[in-house]
Amino acid sequence: MKKEKLKNNEPNDWWKPVVLITLIITVFIVVNVYGFGGKIEELQHWIRSLGLWGPLAFFVVYLGAVIATIPGTIFGVIAGALFGSFVGVILISVASTVGASLTFLIARYFARDAVARWLSKNKTMKRLDTLTEEHGMFIVGLTRLIPLFPFTLLNYGFGLTRVSFKTYLFWSWLCMLPGTIIVVVGTDALTQGLTQGRVPWVLVGVLIITVLTLGLIVWYARRQLQEKRKNQDESPIKK
Repeated sequence: MKKEKLKNNEPNDWWKPVVLITLIITVFIVVNVYGFGGKIEELQHWIRSLGLWGPLAFFVVYLGAVIATIPGTIFGVIAGALFGSFVGVILISVASTVGASLTFLIARYFARDAVARWLSKNKTMKRLDTLTEEHGMFIVGLTRLIPLFPFTLLNYGFGLTRVSFKTYLFWSWLCMLPGTIIVVVGTDALTQGLTQGRVPWVLVGVLIITVLTLGLIVWYARRQLQEKRKNQDESPIKK
C-alpha cells in the first residue's frame, strides 16, 4: 500500500527532457538536411541587400541558429566580413549572449527537475552538479574560454546544472568575448588585407593583445579552480 502511494506521488514529468532532446535533434537534422551550410553565401548577399536593416536581420538569424544548435563560428566570420570589427563584435557578443540565455532558460525550466532526479542516483554526476553550483564562475568561464565542447550544446547543458543564471549570464558574456574578438577582427583583418593589399596593423595588434589576454585568463582561471578544489578536498569533512 505504501509502495503504491509513493509511486503515485512520484513526479511524472520524465517526458520533458525527452521531448527537449528530441526537438533539438530534430531541428539540427532538418537544418543540416536543408543544407544550411550551402546557403551561407546566399545569406550574406541577402543581409547585405537589406542595408541598414542588415544588422537586425543578422541578429535574428544568429539567435535562431543558437537555439537550433547550429555552430556559431561561421556567423563570426560573416559578421567580420559584412560589418567590420566594431559593429561585428557588438552584434556577435549580444546575439550569442541572448541566445545562450534563452537556451539556458529553456533547459532550466523545461527539464531541470526531471534531470536532477536522474543525476541524484549517480554519484559522479551528482558531484559534477554540485561542482557547478560551488564553482560555477570558473567552470562556465573555462568552458567558454576553452572550446572543448560545442557552444550551442553547452547552453542547454548548463541549464540542467545548479549554476545560477546570473553567474552563467555574466561569465558566459565575458568569457565568450575574447573568442568573438579573435574571429570577427581576424576576419575583418583578412578581408581588408585581401581587398586593400595592405596589412591592417591596428587590427593585427588587437588580435595579438586579445590572444595574449586570453592565455593569461585561462591560466589564472584554471589555477584558481585547482586551488579551490584542493582546499575543499583538504578541509575537514563535517559530520
